[in-house]
Amino acid sequence: MTHVDELLLDDITLGSAILGSGGGGDPYIGLLLARSAIQSHGAVQLTPLNCVPDDALVAFIASIGAPGVLIEKLPRTEDAVDALAMLSHHLRQDITHLCPIEAGGLNAVIPFGPAAIMGLPVIDADGMGRAFPGLDMVTPTLNGGTSTPMAFADEHGNRSLLLTETNAWSETLGRVSTVASGCTQFFASYPMTGRQAKQWLIDAPLSRAARLGRIVRSARAEHRSPVDAVLAQEGGIRLLDGKVVSVERRNEGGFTLGEAVIEGTGAHAGSTLRLKFQNEYLIAERDGRAVGTTPDILATLEIETGEPIMAEDIRYGYRVATIGLPCDDRWRTTDGIELVGPRRFGYDVDYRPVEGGARE
Repeated sequence: MTHVDELLLDDITLGSAILGSGGGGDPYIGLLLARSAIQSHGAVQLTPLNCVPDDALVAFIASIGAPGVLIEKLPRTEDAVDALAMLSHHLRQDITHLCPIEAGGLNAVIPFGPAAIMGLPVIDADGMGRAFPGLDMVTPTLNGGTSTPMAFADEHGNRSLLLTETNAWSETLGRVSTVASGCTQFFASYPMTGRQAKQWLIDAPLSRAARLGRIVRSARAEHRSPVDAVLAQEGGIRLLDGKVVSVERRNEGGFTLGEAVIEGTGAHAGSTLRLKFQNEYLIAERDGRAVGTTPDILATLEIETGEPIMAEDIRYGYRVATIGLPCDDRWRTTDGIELVGPRRFGYDVDYRPVEGGARE
């Protein structure tokens, strides 16, 4: 078991911003919420997935909405606690373990706030291994797990419980509720036993995020390239170094959508990369050819510091390295590609692993 204090939380936050593929919400906001709760209530136990009892009751706790809105309207950890309490009340059973729904951005560290307040452990696991924009886009869906009952809590004091026929309906109706609430709220969902969690979830993404955070910090201190250090650790591909020359972004339907255009510099001079996003970076096109697509992880890192730049933050003039990292193998199956591949988001592109497609 590991106890997550403020120092470890910093590393998890930095690493999760890389794994988030540009999304999952501003990780700094999640850091502030979790840090405040840990300062008031003490460190949180991080439990390895294989140590979770089979009869445990596990639930995801996360924020849903347009990431750009979260920058303007800070969420409250108390609302996350209320969502969990409502789910537990409906199930007539105490939730024993919390888990992040995704390993990227804000939602990777959101569980540490309510966990500190409620005295519960957080499992070193998640349902994505990165971040995706849809709450149905999780590994439990691939295994027949159900998202409902799903409890919502917003900043206005509204509390609601959603019962749906499919996880896709949960995403559709939950998104409508979120838009009505101002494009952000908390939800508690996917109740599962410990046995199911061990079968369904991606193992150790928070440990992976912590390693990435430490690697970036060490590279900075030793005046090495943080980008090279991340790629060496993760076996990723450098897609393009360049300068952001234009960004189009809008909030629509509870999502932050848009495209960033990056002109190559140095060894990549003369090339242009278009990075398209829906909360997360989903497709990278270099000189008109797709060189990286969902479900692989696409990240933009500030060239000198390795600081990950989120889709809602990328701006004209930023000098970045765009990289591709392999996703979890479960997303590379036929069912995985159907659920989170390029065509799920309207891109008429075949998925090809970033390791091979970017080299051609």
